[in-house]
Amino acid sequence: MTSGQPGTGNARPTPAGAAAESPTTAAAGTPTQQNAMTKQVAAEGRTSVSASTAKDSGPAKDSGPVDGAAKDSGAIKASKPAKDSDPAKDSDPAEDRDPVKGAKADGTDGKDTDGKDKADSEAKPVGPERWEAFASAPEPKPSIFSRVGRAVGRFLIHEWTLAALGALALAVLMTWPTLRYPRYTLPQDYWDPSLQAWQMAWSGHILLAEPARLWQSNTFFPELWSFAFSDTLLGYAPAGMLGSGPEDAVLRYNIMFVLAHALATLGAYALARQLGAGRIGAAVAGVSYTYAPWLLAQAGHLHVLSNGGIPLALAMLARGHGWSLRHGYRPERRHDGWVYAGWLVAAWQLSLGFGIGLPFAYFLAGVVLVAAVLFFARRLRTGQAVPFGRRLFAADVLGGVLFAGVGLLMAFPFFKVTELHPYAERTIADISLFSPPASGFVTAPGESRIWGGLHEGARAALPWHPEMTLLPGFVLYALAAGGLFFSVWRLRHRLLLLAGVLLTMAFAMGTRFFDGTFTYVPLFEHLPGWSGLRTPGRLMLWTTLLLGLLAAGAVTALTDRVRELTAQRIPSWPGPWLRMATLLPLLLVTVEGLNTTPHPVVPTQPAAMRSAEGPLLVLPSNQSLDQHVMLWSTSGFPDVVNGGSGFTPRQLDDVRRVSQSFPDQTSVDYLRTLGVRTVVLLRGQVAGTPWEISIDAPVESLGISRQETDGAVVYRL
Repeated sequence: MTSGQPGTGNARPTPAGAAAESPTTAAAGTPTQQNAMTKQVAAEGRTSVSASTAKDSGPAKDSGPVDGAAKDSGAIKASKPAKDSDPAKDSDPAEDRDPVKGAKADGTDGKDTDGKDKADSEAKPVGPERWEAFASAPEPKPSIFSRVGRAVGRFLIHEWTLAALGALALAVLMTWPTLRYPRYTLPQDYWDPSLQAWQMAWSGHILLAEPARLWQSNTFFPELWSFAFSDTLLGYAPAGMLGSGPEDAVLRYNIMFVLAHALATLGAYALARQLGAGRIGAAVAGVSYTYAPWLLAQAGHLHVLSNGGIPLALAMLARGHGWSLRHGYRPERRHDGWVYAGWLVAAWQLSLGFGIGLPFAYFLAGVVLVAAVLFFARRLRTGQAVPFGRRLFAADVLGGVLFAGVGLLMAFPFFKVTELHPYAERTIADISLFSPPASGFVTAPGESRIWGGLHEGARAALPWHPEMTLLPGFVLYALAAGGLFFSVWRLRHRLLLLAGVLLTMAFAMGTRFFDGTFTYVPLFEHLPGWSGLRTPGRLMLWTTLLLGLLAAGAVTALTDRVRELTAQRIPSWPGPWLRMATLLPLLLVTVEGLNTTPHPVVPTQPAAMRSAEGPLLVLPSNQSLDQHVMLWSTSGFPDVVNGGSGFTPRQLDDVRRVSQSFPDQTSVDYLRTLGVRTVVLLRGQVAGTPWEISIDAPVESLGISRQETDGAVVYRL
């Protein structure tokens, strides 16, 4: 060809291998050469495709048209085996743009004599490294301090942390001014709280010093089992191990008084949440259970207010068994750890006293019995075993044994007291004195800030209004009534809750409900220990809890409906106001629980009590004054003849009767026979008593000594 014709120039011949496989060389040739090369490549591609496996994606690339200007090395590479067509190796963009990339200086294209690509065999990762500078920076590994900080933050904003802190803050506010002067004042009065402050101090002191003497307290000398003369609050013994003396005992009492309210709120909240209530509904249940108006009359009875373990234990047991009121039994949610915790809390609640612990024990026994019957009935009806598990069964057995063991250990001293003092056992006549009429369920105590003054006339008509004003709250009544018609609970569950409310009210009336023939009297006569309960009205605790659960179902249904309306409303600006409206029930039950509980100053411990040697007798002596003496005796815990409890031993009655003439020979000889070594006569208490005259009488002829101290006269026998 001449140099002027297309494709015939003085082109330098290239090696055959390069002409056959280099796409750049083919593109630079003549159209005739290009067509020939295209046919050769297509033939080689068909041969390679027929020999390759189904996973080879080469045919899709090879079947496309190849023109010298548009396609480069894709068709040639498609003729290689599938293992060489890895996109990570063959699809380098830089190689597609540079036609001479990879050619050796000697004119070859980088292939060896066998026609294999050395670059493929080396598999050098070139592509990803090119763009590494444009990738996002890796997230730095958090330090141990940041991880701890995040964990603490998650803990602080957790629902149960917020619930506990909220319950504690509310308890401080609702019981104020209990913590204003916590070492010098006591809520309600200074009679029973002084006794209970001594109980906590004694149990903590003796368990550290001489545990075997727990039930032989330093009061009611020389009586045996004197610590079991009333509910013991033994579960608060760890708190009693801190501090010493009357002021620390008062401080300890006030702290536990506030914590008891917080635990009751948290326990009822946890139970309502476990059963399926929402947060606001559960808060309504917790607040209404703790601050019901009728409980304001019990402000001087810490063993009644210490009821938070009841709903908390029920919540833990329900969670461990995977059961809720709203969702039923869910076996996948079973957890034996919560079952153990529930039984432990139940045992602790029982250790605080049988006044409210005994009905709780019988309730748990009834629940276990009913659950077992339903379990086997369903198994017989369906022919299928309901999932339960050996671990859960073992947890129930061990936990039940622990609970029963604590109950028996606590009951033994009380049975000994009944054996030694049979007159201490209650009678039906005693129960009748404290049985409230039906009007008590709508009458508030005088300590209620909202209803106290308005119900003064209704209280005057009650024989013993401190135990007969049983109003749980009109707001709670209204919410529970609404919960019968509008609730997240199923209809049968609402009816069961209503039946529980009516039944517990009937029991709380004692002998006022058809003389108790079908309610309270059978329990009194047949259930062990039930005859020791003095006031049926305290069963109102269960009525309040059930009413709170009904109210929680209604409030939860309300909040769910408000959430739906808020999501559907356009624009959404009324949403916050609607959600704030759901807090109104919680606000109302809180306001109805406001109180005017007095906080009198505790009488100061006489200086003579700090150094007097026991056994000693403090005069004057009666049920009320002796409770102060018990508190004063926390300085060293000397043995004292004085004591106040649910009943008065006959020997103490004899001491009080004989001591009316002290100091004379008869009383001195009698006290010496008992082992009394010291008598402290308080000048500030003798007005209007026989000692008002005899306190200054000479005692030399009686063989005893007399010493004047600050506000008292000390006689050494």
